[in-house]
Amino acid sequence: MKTLQTLSCVALSMLASTTYAADFAFDRPGAGVGTGITPVGQLAWEQGLPSVSYQQQNMTGGTDKNLSLNADMLLRTGLAKGLELQLGWQGPAWQQHKYAGLKTETDGLGDVSIGLKQAIDLGDERLSMALLAEAIIATGNDGFTTHDDIYSLTSAVAYEFSDLIGTSITMRYEAQDSNWAITAVPTLDYKIAGKLSGFSEFIYRKAESQDYEYGLGTGLIYSINDRAQLDASIGVDLDGAAKSYNGGLGFAVLF
Repeated sequence: MKTLQTLSCVALSMLASTTYAADFAFDRPGAGVGTGITPVGQLAWEQGLPSVSYQQQNMTGGTDKNLSLNADMLLRTGLAKGLELQLGWQGPAWQQHKYAGLKTETDGLGDVSIGLKQAIDLGDERLSMALLAEAIIATGNDGFTTHDDIYSLTSAVAYEFSDLIGTSITMRYEAQDSNWAITAVPTLDYKIAGKLSGFSEFIYRKAESQDYEYGLGTGLIYSINDRAQLDASIGVDLDGAAKSYNGGLGFAVLF
């Protein structure tokens, strides 16, 4: 109840300002958040098929390898002009761990999330902005959960240079069990040919009492039509001694 009250207060404060509904766009794929808002009365379904992460690190006695798969899902629906509700689930997940010739496999269910996303009118046809207030509720099984709830406020600002290229930056501020973290994701979007487009992003994160984290990501998006798309993405972490990769396939549909 406290979570819902907090999100409601944020939403009401957003609605107090002049807003508009940015042209709709899916948030998949990538670590950044788009500025598009789901039209009122419509539903967007964004699904991983699945999302993948792999980590490998050399240790005394052998190489430690971890492979994870999860079918993450996000539902978005328009509540009012410029305002949408988001319901997310990390979905069913599977993990394989290998070390010193031993292999273990586990599976379970991930956490759920709820968020409110509001468009902000900046008075420029090429410039758009949105704010997302979100709570990740630690309801998942052991090994597939954050253990403590995460509350975050994310801002996204996008600028269209032309019909072929655009740029955006996502800033995420989060709190978990009194610990703070900030994430910045500058992104470059570009048309390739016909219905095929791509994106490239840099990910920076700093959590309280933790080292800086950096990553790169890129991907392709194929627009089947104005209401459906397919995507593929891959990313790599640049910090630490371990080799860490992530990516996956997905689709998104607007009903």
